[in-house]
Amino acid sequence: VGVTVVDLGNPFFGAIAKSIETAVKDVAGPDAKVLVVSGDYDLGKQSSQFDNFIQAGVDLIIVSAVDSQAIGAAVKRAEAAGIPVVAIDNTADGAQATITTDNVTAGKQACAYIAEKLGGKGSLIIVNGPPVSGVIDRVKGCKDVLAETPDIKILSEDQNGIGTREGGLNVTTGLLTAYDDVNAIFTINDPSAIGADLAAKQLNRTGIVITTVDGSPDIEEALKRDTLIEASAAQLPSALAKAAVEAGAALVKGETLAEPSI
Repeated sequence: VGVTVVDLGNPFFGAIAKSIETAVKDVAGPDAKVLVVSGDYDLGKQSSQFDNFIQAGVDLIIVSAVDSQAIGAAVKRAEAAGIPVVAIDNTADGAQATITTDNVTAGKQACAYIAEKLGGKGSLIIVNGPPVSGVIDRVKGCKDVLAETPDIKILSEDQNGIGTREGGLNVTTGLLTAYDDVNAIFTINDPSAIGADLAAKQLNRTGIVITTVDGSPDIEEALKRDTLIEASAAQLPSALAKAAVEAGAALVKGETLAEPSI
């Protein structure tokens, strides 16, 4: 099985990769091989990884896409070679099965927490991310909640922190420099939140509520420490991986999935 995830530097994707490996061996036996690579938010790199998997003759590809639509060409090449593709965490155009978290709900939970903490009044920045379904849905969920609280103003929503700690730091530094009065920050994943917290600390900004999505070990640690991060809507990497491998195993056997999108 070939596995390419968005970024192995993010503990969430590390947990997904490890869970996939365990699930594959449970389904296919201890001799099953799992090749795990990191797309590193680079479409060209992830596309080449697909070609390498095809060349290696893998039986199945599981992908967490760096770009949900643009990866479609690579998915087509795999399927033309007779290799089924399962999308995990994000959608991937043309994949025969898709396993995701309800990311709209995750965004709603994170921003409902902000709305409650601010008492329905204040200003907020969104640290956005790459153009993948999970990110788009999280921001949508957040904005859906905030639409019900018109006294919370969104100062910025389109800055791409690329889902990394460094990106979160850079985007948040720029936005906190541009805006004097920021009461809350919603980031699209945990590494971005850790970067946002660092930016606020470096600029001596206090009293800001930061919420995010993933629930990774790094954020659990941050929640225990003296940070501005107050909440993360948690996903379950092991459940995503198990469902993806089960769907993939059925596709490899030539079965038609009753539920291709879970």
